[in-house]
Amino acid sequence: MCGFAGYYGAGDFNREEVIDQMGERIAHRGPDSKGSFVDDYVALGFRRLSIIDLEGGSQPIHSADGKHVIIFNGEIYNYQEIRKELIEKHGCQFQTNSDTEVILQGYKTYGEKIASMLRGMFAFVIYDKETHNLFGARDYFGIKPFYYAQMNGSLLFGSEIKSFLAHPHFHKEVNKDALKMYLIFQYTPLLETMFKGVFKLEPGTYFTYDGKELKKTKYFDPTYAKKDRSFDETVKLIGETIQDSVDYHQIADVEVGSFLSGGVDSSYIASTVKPMKTYSVGFEVGGFDETTFSKDLCDILHMSNAKKEISSDEFFDALPEVQYHSDEPHANLSAVPLYYLSQLAAKDVKVVLSGEGADEMFGGYETYIPSKSGDMYRKIVPASIRKKLGDWAKHQPDKRGLNFLKRNATSVEDSYIGQAFIMDNEEADEVLSPAYKSKMRYQDVTKPYFDQVKDQDDLHKKLFLDMHLWLPHDILLKADKMTMAHSLELRVPYLDKKVWELARSIDSKYCVDGMETKKAFRTSALSHIPMDWAKRKKLGFLVPFRVWLREDKYYNKVKEMFQKDFVSEFFNQELLLKWLEDHKNKVGNYHRKIYTVYSFLLWYEQYFVLR
Repeated sequence: MCGFAGYYGAGDFNREEVIDQMGERIAHRGPDSKGSFVDDYVALGFRRLSIIDLEGGSQPIHSADGKHVIIFNGEIYNYQEIRKELIEKHGCQFQTNSDTEVILQGYKTYGEKIASMLRGMFAFVIYDKETHNLFGARDYFGIKPFYYAQMNGSLLFGSEIKSFLAHPHFHKEVNKDALKMYLIFQYTPLLETMFKGVFKLEPGTYFTYDGKELKKTKYFDPTYAKKDRSFDETVKLIGETIQDSVDYHQIADVEVGSFLSGGVDSSYIASTVKPMKTYSVGFEVGGFDETTFSKDLCDILHMSNAKKEISSDEFFDALPEVQYHSDEPHANLSAVPLYYLSQLAAKDVKVVLSGEGADEMFGGYETYIPSKSGDMYRKIVPASIRKKLGDWAKHQPDKRGLNFLKRNATSVEDSYIGQAFIMDNEEADEVLSPAYKSKMRYQDVTKPYFDQVKDQDDLHKKLFLDMHLWLPHDILLKADKMTMAHSLELRVPYLDKKVWELARSIDSKYCVDGMETKKAFRTSALSHIPMDWAKRKKLGFLVPFRVWLREDKYYNKVKEMFQKDFVSEFFNQELLLKWLEDHKNKVGNYHRKIYTVYSFLLWYEQYFVLR
């Protein structure tokens, strides 16, 4: 696990100095060593966190013939099998025992096909010193980040956007088209980031660059192909496949720990691995702490557990750093506990396993549960009236029952955007300043994905959308950025190509049955963990921001931010202050909207005012 930065293009500046400064911006991703390669065309910089081949895996790595060089962030779990094939079938010779060199030799042997052969998480760039062409790729699910920008004659690329700030050709500007969608989704769902002109390489994509044209090719796109199996057979296959993936994800030359909450996803992994060390966090406020469940499971399975309770002051103190490390504004409240969880684990280990991806693979979110009352409501009430009631509910303070009207106003394709729905199109435009209002609607973002699965049932339509938007742009973004902020490698065994091959074939009724989510998955987990953990309702990281915002100390802290002069460039300050006042006085529950705006302002302050 590491970080890289690079650029292609000439300029009137010291090339070695610029690539070194770009690397320094992401030194937290790799504190163990650094390296670079520079010629007249390209500059490649690398920061290393040593996990595999501690002595020989430093980067950049050059091919034996000296014609190619690679920088790589991630872990390849099947590299030993590929290496063996390259030696026995193709006579390849290796200078190191690293997975990085296997990618390089694999590319020289198989070409662009190498990306689809890899099992793991990865983002890499290979440079041909003779043709001066680049080849790069990002993993199937977007576990590892990859950003790029074409500006002023240069192609910039790297693991984090902040590295671009050190390049003389980088132009820093807020992307006006992204702000409205951010307010709706709580993250930027577009491939163009909140920095104008900076893009994410889409998951499952490789690219080539010849100094003029950047060509992108999808090598993986998740689709569904149901297979006829019994429930018992499905449960058995889930157990075998997860065991295999967990075994692969433990390949390392350092100790591997595990994150552990009170839920089934992380508990299943921890119970399979039984690591020496597990880590949990919670909050001091009653009702927002699952660490007791984690400790109880560790006692049952004879594992050690380190935990931390996060105070309200610690939560607010971390927010600027959380936004800085996120690169883009990010309003998932769970990023803060994940930041502290990573800090806790990094004191002991370099690698942890975690449970991201199980919900998107096996159907774990409550939004996937069909509503009998909703079905009846849609059958009895005409669509035109449902739409009017839904539109009315959107403009009311958040209260019990209104979400029902909003959810059932229209079809899945028109109403579903994923696991966070902070504002609708009209609400976002209402709070934005005139310069940042947009004709773009969230349906413009979701429609291309729904069009690809129009013949699937509603569950798989939701799963498909979450796999393409929520998972890479929210869940995996915060997982990577919060762990790497503390030089910690996070591995996610559920997001594995073999697990996906099974998950894509599972019948809907084995995913969600009545009020039970992840039915087959939870049943499989029973072979490893007690019933209370396998069947526990999904909670996620519970954060008492709603409670804190009604305390004078934190109310005034947010109010002070909302009153700053630069805020009027983006938002209707009068409306922001009304939300804050109404929330404090319990007129309505506006904490998610407030937090989304507050997060953006903290991000803007970090990147455009203070740094």
